[in-house]
Amino acid sequence: MERSAGRSHRRRRRSRPVLGGTLAVVAAAALTVTGLVSTAQAADVNNAKNAGFESGLANWTCSGGSGAAVSSPVRSGTSALKATPAGQDNARCSQSVKVKPNSTYALSSWVQGGYAYLGVSGTGTTDVSTWTPGSSSWTKLSTSFKTGANTTSVTVYTHGWYGQAAYFADDIEVTGPDGGGGEEPGPVVPAAPAGLTAGATTTSSVALSWNAVSGATGYKVYRNGVQATTSTGTSATVTGLTADTAYQFSVSATNAAGESVKSAAISARTAKEGTGPGPGPAVPKHAVTGYWQNFNNGAAVQKLTDVPADYDIIAVSFADATPTPGQVTFNLDTAGLNGYTDAQFRADIKTKQAQGKNVIISIGGELGTVRVDNDASATAFANSVYALMQDYGFNGVDIDLENGLNATYMTKALRQLSAKAGSGLVITMAPQTIDMQSTSGEYFKTALNIKDILTVVNMQYYNSGSMLGCDGKVYSQGSVDFLTALACIQLEGGLAPSQVGIGVPASTRGAGSGYVSPSIVNAALDCLTKGTNCGSFKPSKTYPSLRGAMTWSTNWDATAGFAWSKAVGPHVRSLP
Repeated sequence: MERSAGRSHRRRRRSRPVLGGTLAVVAAAALTVTGLVSTAQAADVNNAKNAGFESGLANWTCSGGSGAAVSSPVRSGTSALKATPAGQDNARCSQSVKVKPNSTYALSSWVQGGYAYLGVSGTGTTDVSTWTPGSSSWTKLSTSFKTGANTTSVTVYTHGWYGQAAYFADDIEVTGPDGGGGEEPGPVVPAAPAGLTAGATTTSSVALSWNAVSGATGYKVYRNGVQATTSTGTSATVTGLTADTAYQFSVSATNAAGESVKSAAISARTAKEGTGPGPGPAVPKHAVTGYWQNFNNGAAVQKLTDVPADYDIIAVSFADATPTPGQVTFNLDTAGLNGYTDAQFRADIKTKQAQGKNVIISIGGELGTVRVDNDASATAFANSVYALMQDYGFNGVDIDLENGLNATYMTKALRQLSAKAGSGLVITMAPQTIDMQSTSGEYFKTALNIKDILTVVNMQYYNSGSMLGCDGKVYSQGSVDFLTALACIQLEGGLAPSQVGIGVPASTRGAGSGYVSPSIVNAALDCLTKGTNCGSFKPSKTYPSLRGAMTWSTNWDATAGFAWSKAVGPHVRSLP
């Protein structure tokens, strides 16, 4: 996997944000000239309703389901708006605000994240807007406007920009004379939460998650009918439990009006003593794997919780080699990840696991050199990976060694790791195309050697020259045939269909070459599993249990507006 994008694939950023900035400056200048910019008077009020999103999205409308009330990050209170642009949707969230005619209003909002716009329309005079190209901390956007002689309401809006990261907004104000909208309705007792599920377990804890409840500001978690903990989000980990013991869990929603009835109870059992960090969630029959970058190479910087739900396995990239042969460690790049702390990272691993996802540690990458070529290094590898699993809670390991691999000793290392971690261990591999051309290759031999404990091989169908397919013909990268004819080698070479996945870049910037559109990936999946949508190559039989697809990376996917995961994720889940 590449830490840097292929230079020949860099594209210019859209020019529209610059134009928007120019318009904002011109509008602001016009306001100054005509004397509209003013300080709000003492009697002025904030005419926006649910300005801090404490009542979810009440009073707000967001295009295409792009908005959600979230508990982090927030500037004040317990909630804020998160809106995510996708495709041709710029994540516009708006509210109709009652105002008085011939009056001046100050408009402001605190924003964070990607490109964020704040504006007003329908003023009856000059509509205004302002914007920022993004910030890692809360930044205030401010402007002002005057209403026309017949204006009794205006539309206040926020939006992001196409292909950019999600933005957050909080504490929106339309400050000026009371437009007669009246007081905001007080909260009502929320409904009972739905979707309570148990995720990762240890000998003393169970991770839980549930669906958000509109209007809720917090949640209470019950163990065997007694309150065990509280949460301001939609997940919690109940600790202090006894090993190998079944518990009943339920959850209620709370706000200023009171507490809801409890959800339907579920049962979960803690892990047995001596089973290591405990098995993670089961990997789905058809799964999507995504690599998450622990570095900034120009792709969107993400927290683990920013990775969409379309990803079933998240491979944290990468572990670091130590001076001891075979030994690895992990160092979170807090500076490169905009201050993402180790504590947040660890908590986010648990959150993802509570959502049914597996988070694993990836070894290698384009620049990673980890040598496992004797018994001592094999043991050092197994011990150090298991230590990371115990320390961070990783569910397994990804082998992405692009600088050589010894099948004999890597097999020993993974067997030792499996003996320590138990049956819940997730093992994935990401060989290059040349590594899987023949069963005599070291990567292919390793995969076959550990077939009984191997989860999936997601070969990298990119940064490759032309390769032979299983029919002996030569295929060039970038086509359905390249994906299907090369996958056929693995499928007919001894791997189970459930151990084969298609690995591709999430965008043209994610690799030096080999990008294919999501539609090509989906066509290849259909060809291999159902015998439809094939190119000139059609396999002699179908493989309905093919595992799915992988991409480098979730960050490049985010940079491209999640076009890859939004197209491939649902398609993988629809496979037979």
